[in-house]
Amino acid sequence: MPDFEQRRDKLRRLVRKADADSILITNFTNVTYLTGFTGDDSYLLLLPAGEILITDPRYTTQLEEECPSLELAVRQPGVKMIDMVEQVIKQSKPGKLAVEAASMTLALYQQIGEKVPDVSLVPTNGLAEELREIKDKDEVAEIRLAIECAERAFAVIKAALRPEQTEKEVGDNLEHQIRLFGGKCSSFPPIVAVGPRAALPHARPSRRKIGESNFVLIDWGAKGQLYVSDLTRVLVTAKIPPKLQRIYEVVLTAQRQAIAAIKPGVLMCDVDKVARDVIGNAGHGKHFGHGLGHGIGQEIHESPRLAMDQKRPLKAGMVVTVEPGIYLPGWGGVRIEDDVLVTKTGHEVLTSVPKEFADSVIA
Repeated sequence: MPDFEQRRDKLRRLVRKADADSILITNFTNVTYLTGFTGDDSYLLLLPAGEILITDPRYTTQLEEECPSLELAVRQPGVKMIDMVEQVIKQSKPGKLAVEAASMTLALYQQIGEKVPDVSLVPTNGLAEELREIKDKDEVAEIRLAIECAERAFAVIKAALRPEQTEKEVGDNLEHQIRLFGGKCSSFPPIVAVGPRAALPHARPSRRKIGESNFVLIDWGAKGQLYVSDLTRVLVTAKIPPKLQRIYEVVLTAQRQAIAAIKPGVLMCDVDKVARDVIGNAGHGKHFGHGLGHGIGQEIHESPRLAMDQKRPLKAGMVVTVEPGIYLPGWGGVRIEDDVLVTKTGHEVLTSVPKEFADSVIA
């Protein structure tokens, strides 16, 4: 069971560093992270000593089950959220109230300022997200479950892949299998891209059939309960194109060398550079147009990022994707992606789907 009180205490320390004494959490994912409440349409007011969840009657029974010790401010039908926020803030009397600038609308910010003019609002960015970067053992265990679900679903899809199937049919079936294996849902709409469409990093599944090309790129993930996974593999479905094998081996080398560089203290940009140099030295630098990876957790894209502009060091407990790619318009693309945990002494690759080129050939 996660220690939500400890998470809130850590956030209090960050709030004090931001020169505030309290914070209004309006990002629903952050509310879940700090309380265990899995509903939405609720805000958390974190005070120097205590916290209040601002919610409504739809969730009272759920809240009793998920976080029974939490103090609630339940707005009744007809009461607007802003009016309930005003009431709770006036009762709590914070001096300097931090707000989440990245998730709060300008309209809500202005409304709060008008409702409680005596309270100084302090816009902040990424305080709870900073805590979410470092996963505890419960979070890592949930990510492992999401990975297991995704991998089992993919094994079924791979074994049943047929030339007459469309990209959309494969994607839909993959989501179905994820649910059959206990997943809540896909962590994002699966990407299934045949041949030239694999040059689109975020291709949407179409009616193109698997048999219309020699290979297909599949990018997928599962949401277990609250946490997600994210993987990518390329499958060779017909005669092996030599060009595909050459590019595949470059991407695989780039990925392996980047993963080998992961350990606490290494700059995120330097891990990105390892993969980028391998791909650049192979003559495909301009064909790798995105960052090397991103954090995963309750959301499919969250901090940290492995990218050229990220000068921060990796820390133990971070979970990141490592997904270099080469994309050639009109021909196709190759991306290989795994989920990696930064450990105290190095790293652990959490995903285990085979990725040697020979493992990709199913023709």
